[in-house]
Amino acid sequence: MLFHDTIVALATPSGSGAIAVIRVSGPDAIITVANVFKSATAKDILKQKSHTLHLGYIEDGGKVYDQVLLSIFKGTNSYTGENTIEISCHGSSFIQQQIIQLLLRKGCRMAQAGEFTLRAFINGKLDLSQAEAVADLIASDNEASHQIAMQQMRGGFSNEIAKLREELLNFASLIELELDFSEEDVAFADRSQFVELLSRIEFVLKRLIDSFAVGNVIKNGIPVAIVGIPNVGKSTLLNTLLNEERAIVSEVAGTTRDTIEDELVINGIGFRFIDTAGIRETTDVVESIGIKKTFEKIAQAQVVVYLSPYIPDNAALNTVLLEIEKIKNQYPQKTLLIIANKSDLYSPEQLAEIRVQIPGVLITSAKLKIGIEELKEKLLSFVNTGALHNNETIVTNSRHYDALIKALEEIQKVQFGLQSDLPADLMAIDIRQALYFFGEITGQVTNDELLGNIFANFCIGK
Repeated sequence: MLFHDTIVALATPSGSGAIAVIRVSGPDAIITVANVFKSATAKDILKQKSHTLHLGYIEDGGKVYDQVLLSIFKGTNSYTGENTIEISCHGSSFIQQQIIQLLLRKGCRMAQAGEFTLRAFINGKLDLSQAEAVADLIASDNEASHQIAMQQMRGGFSNEIAKLREELLNFASLIELELDFSEEDVAFADRSQFVELLSRIEFVLKRLIDSFAVGNVIKNGIPVAIVGIPNVGKSTLLNTLLNEERAIVSEVAGTTRDTIEDELVINGIGFRFIDTAGIRETTDVVESIGIKKTFEKIAQAQVVVYLSPYIPDNAALNTVLLEIEKIKNQYPQKTLLIIANKSDLYSPEQLAEIRVQIPGVLITSAKLKIGIEELKEKLLSFVNTGALHNNETIVTNSRHYDALIKALEEIQKVQFGLQSDLPADLMAIDIRQALYFFGEITGQVTNDELLGNIFANFCIGK
């Protein structure tokens, strides 16, 4: 795939601002912009060095569009690996569109979503996993997701995969060589070294596959459903966690009739809190719909926070214990966190008894902001951030995850072939498939449909 045309797009968010950046890339990028740029110091832009800045005006036919700052990046020294110009103009939406339309009239084409990064990939400036990390970096909204995206964009993940692929490819070459001399019954590949290599590849693949559980959580946030009967303080708890009046709070039971969602970042990890409608028997049609949505959100959540009602006596305690057991039985795979809210209503003796009867219970008062920090620490404990803190490679991309699983399956087939003393030609088939899935991750194996799907999710201008 080669690009012979020159593209243009707004590289900064649309709308008014102090400045905007218009990016132009392609073989004719410099000469096209030079035709509409007048240097403030009468410089010839075509003769200027790469990575230089120039003040001047965008003008055409005697009409001055704006005073701008021009950045020049030549050939392989640019982000895309081809001639690139970035025009920093004033942030008026009108000015942005006027300059872009002028460049389109001069022969440029509007860039498609992700086309600048696609060109960077095609021109060897990034491999495919690094290119995908660019999109993750733009979308990162907390410290952890930013850290992972930066590591992958700098090649941490792809370097690990490339190293494994190279070692496997070396052995594959020896296996293929054996097939060429099959009649002489010659063994070029040391089987003991091959066994050791396959074990090492299997170990790394399993570690990367396991990291996806953490990576997916970090990238997308942990969905946390706050549930309980009406008027136990679910909305108050959400408001306290977010430190804003996000949900309506009222003494009237059943105030929350729909799910309310918002995100909170705790120590770099995103948590998506869902305040649900109180669960109870009701004849109110609207409230019934809200309760139905509550059960849908519980099914989607990774963590369920159950707020118990006020427990003044043993009868109330038994009711709460039965409700907890019901949630555990209905959602056995969910992480359940039990909270006894409104701690200001209890005596010290009652709180001590609740802790005995409900192991692991958290005591809070959302209204008085008691126990909120302990709640945050408990939520963080559900995320295995050890790999993140140790700067290990973490997989966040579902396409990479799928390719890793398929590669592992092929590696395990090769291991079985070695143990069963299968002929080299049969093992070679599985080795080729493993190499194929490794190549899918870094982009050594691609097709137009795959690239289209990946880069279609990028923003225009990147």
